[in-house]
Amino acid sequence: MKQKLSEFGFRKVLLIIADAFIVIFSSLAANFILSFAGIQIMPRDMLIPLISGTLLCLIFLFAFGAYSKMWRYSKARDYICCIFGSVIGISVSWLLDWISTGETMNTLFLAIQLSVSTLGVCLFRVIFRSVFISSAKRSKDGAERPRTMIIGGGRACKMLLQEMSNSAKSVCSCGQTASPYEPVCIIDDDRNKVGSNVEGVEVVGTTADIKKFIGEKKIDLIIFAIPSCLDEERKRILNICSETGKPVKKLPFIGNLIFDGGFSLLDQVHDIKMEDLLGRDPVRFDSKEIRGFISGKVCMVTGGGGSIGSELVRQIAKYSPKQVIIVDIYENSAYDIQQELIMEYGNKLDLVTLIASVRDYYRMNQIFTKYKPQVVFHAAAHKHVPLMEVSPMEAIKNNIVGTFNTATLAQFHNVEKFVMISTDKAVNPTNVMGASKRCCEMIVQYLAQQHEGRTEFVTTRFGNVLGSNGSVIPLFKRQIEQGKPVTVTHPDIIRYFMTIPEAVNLVMEAAAIAEGGEIFVLDMGKPVRIVTLAENLIRMYGKEPYVDVPIQFTGLRPGEKIKEELLMNEEGLQKTSNKLIFIGKQIEIDEETFAGRLRILRDAALKNDEELAVSALHQMVPTFITPEEFNNKVTKNNKPEAADKSA
Repeated sequence: MKQKLSEFGFRKVLLIIADAFIVIFSSLAANFILSFAGIQIMPRDMLIPLISGTLLCLIFLFAFGAYSKMWRYSKARDYICCIFGSVIGISVSWLLDWISTGETMNTLFLAIQLSVSTLGVCLFRVIFRSVFISSAKRSKDGAERPRTMIIGGGRACKMLLQEMSNSAKSVCSCGQTASPYEPVCIIDDDRNKVGSNVEGVEVVGTTADIKKFIGEKKIDLIIFAIPSCLDEERKRILNICSETGKPVKKLPFIGNLIFDGGFSLLDQVHDIKMEDLLGRDPVRFDSKEIRGFISGKVCMVTGGGGSIGSELVRQIAKYSPKQVIIVDIYENSAYDIQQELIMEYGNKLDLVTLIASVRDYYRMNQIFTKYKPQVVFHAAAHKHVPLMEVSPMEAIKNNIVGTFNTATLAQFHNVEKFVMISTDKAVNPTNVMGASKRCCEMIVQYLAQQHEGRTEFVTTRFGNVLGSNGSVIPLFKRQIEQGKPVTVTHPDIIRYFMTIPEAVNLVMEAAAIAEGGEIFVLDMGKPVRIVTLAENLIRMYGKEPYVDVPIQFTGLRPGEKIKEELLMNEEGLQKTSNKLIFIGKQIEIDEETFAGRLRILRDAALKNDEELAVSALHQMVPTFITPEEFNNKVTKNNKPEAADKSA
């Protein structure tokens, strides 16, 4: 009973008090008006009908749903329940009075009372909507609350609306509500729900009606509240939402909601992320297997301040390592991740942060000798394709020489596992960066083939990482926020994408299950057109592509492919325990030939002999071709429809 009373709420109590006052006033007004015609009913004769009329009127108003609606969103038909409740309540009151006393009240009195009470009940709701509700229509900071459409009328929607309602009751001292949203309508594909309401907000239609009600209801914002929606269905609905040009936010998966520590559900409504539109489920990993591999070991991460390296350090720290060693040449990024981990773990994590270059063999040898890492994650690399085309020596020295130094030292110091992070740009490379990473893969395989020492060597290969330093998404966001055109190199360019956590978990699981010499490849789903990502991101900002935000095609950059690949023609795939992780079959390396060419390449790079070094790189990586040759072949043989245009 207490729970039902508490759910009744301040709004309903206010309406009940107002309705009771209106019914009482209507009786007094009717008596006052009739007094001018010489007709007056004595107060003692009005008392019982007045009390019973008021009570019955309230009961019938409640029965007809006059207190279950959110009147800020009322339609003309919603006032019918007020008319029925008032008329029937007062009529039944007079009928009961006639049955009990045998006397009838003046018919004119009854007509005036019915008219005044019915008009008053309806009129108060109009005033309630335009005056009282408008005073609560601003958020705590005084800004107008966006009129909000909620997609999904299930459990998540109910929880969200309940919190909005509770938030609306906690009015701050300035009389403004704490809720940042104004829920106007709900969309749900269950047609049985259409016409019903959730916490007083009407389910108006299905997802096919989203565009219709965006205009009809003057919606400012969409909240996607189907957190457990299947991936393809989510993608379909979000595509419809993005086409409306309205900002879209979403709720996290119900199981991931945080309800302790003062967090509210409203706080967890966040902007749509681009990975929600990529068209595949997140890759799941075996955390128990990773924990067993990391726990109690000394783990070193080269490039530990970068996008992938810093996430590796974060994930490693969760699995109770004996010690974590961050190695990076860029002191600012190394400092940032160091301070983040100190704040998170304090003295619980044995953390060492070292500024060093993987190019410096003797410095790296000092680190291996002193700290004796058991697992090495090699993430240090130059990765920006156009920059490395201009400065190829830096790609060769940092990527190839740095990998050779770190990998051979790992072998010499009997590191248990060495994990090298590669890229899809290493497959049939058309640029120095990609060719240098393919050479790194070959170095790791070369050392694995020697079977010297106890080190197990493994390579992980994946595509573009959403949100990493230098990736397209942060660039697009900056361009949109600064009011500049979004730049895409080519209308047909497509890429494979994954999230940083997926990439890092792939690296860690690969390390856990590796036996030595493998190249682990992630099934990344369908490739996505970059221009489609740009269009969707623009819509997520509530703007219209090509209208509010221009998209400019700037032409392919030096060394850039129209599409990337994950496997070379010579490589096949072998399944692993994770259905989305595969092992690419390694191409056998002639160790003597490879060692000789690597020596020539290294010496040329250290002498900054660019012509000789690039020529030697072509010799080492036979699949290294010009981007023009590759792109012409792709354009001719593979139509752009191969990309997922619905992303």
